[in-house]
Amino acid sequence: MTLSGAMAQMPQRTPTPNDTLKSPNVMADKRVAIQIYAPKASEVTVGGDFSSTNKPVNLVKNEQGVWSTVLGPLRPDYYTYTLMVDGVRTMDPKNPVVKQGISSLENVMAVPGAETVFEDNRAVPHGEVREVWYSSGSLNMMRRMHVYTPPGYEKGNGKYPVFYLLHGGGDDDSGWNTVGRAGFILDNLLAAGRAKPMIVVMPNGSMPMPPATGQTNPMQGLSTMRDMFASEFLKDIMPYVEKTYRTLPTRENRALAGLSMGGFQTLDVSLTRPDLFDYVGVFSSGFFGPAIDEAEAKYAKALNDASFNKNKKLFWVGIGKDDFVMDANKKTLALLDKHKINYQYKETTGGHTWINWRQYLNEYVPLLFK
Repeated sequence: MTLSGAMAQMPQRTPTPNDTLKSPNVMADKRVAIQIYAPKASEVTVGGDFSSTNKPVNLVKNEQGVWSTVLGPLRPDYYTYTLMVDGVRTMDPKNPVVKQGISSLENVMAVPGAETVFEDNRAVPHGEVREVWYSSGSLNMMRRMHVYTPPGYEKGNGKYPVFYLLHGGGDDDSGWNTVGRAGFILDNLLAAGRAKPMIVVMPNGSMPMPPATGQTNPMQGLSTMRDMFASEFLKDIMPYVEKTYRTLPTRENRALAGLSMGGFQTLDVSLTRPDLFDYVGVFSSGFFGPAIDEAEAKYAKALNDASFNKNKKLFWVGIGKDDFVMDANKKTLALLDKHKINYQYKETTGGHTWINWRQYLNEYVPLLFK
């Protein structure tokens, strides 16, 4: 049978508006149309970090069954969003770009402009980001991390400083590499001569949860997860990295930073083992809930160490003025002030979003390993 004959016998599909639908559709004036073909739906909304109010936006249905809304104009950046169709969380079927979390997905859209140059995929030398699997003795399972090596790493034999970069709650080790744009941010900084070549390790800070048994205390769970991460980080992740990659394994050549939950983990590790890191970064974070009440006793050795400041070249703290963890941030800074711990503080606009965290990374990295 000829190809034309075979095609003639295939069942004919009735065209729909979905065939030519584009979403998201970024317009020249920076407004963005979000559209979905859902003729049988009765309500569709969209939510995401494009909105400072966090309130979902209603889509309107036309006669062809296409629901749509126009957002903005938006400041050029990378945004996450999710549709709700009749109360069901739904991905935009026309947008294949997604951010993965430990239990959810979100779509990602780019609004291009001069403001995004620092995080764009540009025509510069690029490093490599690997998905690295390792055996975690602490957790008795295989675990994954993402590792960035700078341009030229594979062809050379030199050793590099290491920056451990931690994600927030609900995400995994892919977060900083996808919506966080970390690889591209590093590439662009290196190409501009604004940063030193470094290895960037992005571990999975989300710990495996035991089966739920009755009522649990969320804050107690957070403390348990903190301790589990610290154990795995110190006993498994750092030794694996320093054995596998060409690192400079000294305090002066190690940096640690994290956002939200990762910032909490950063505070814990850096104050428990201040001998390991000369550079510390805390993004949109602090000691959450009752953790602040135990912090003074738990980290007394570091907080009362007269040489702590001398052995820290950078302790950088950044947060948006509308961030919902501002109270924890202020209490944490008060504790550091009480013990005369030196830090650099930056308060920006905005809230608890990747829009801020990418900016913080772009500002933090050039300060490392000077």
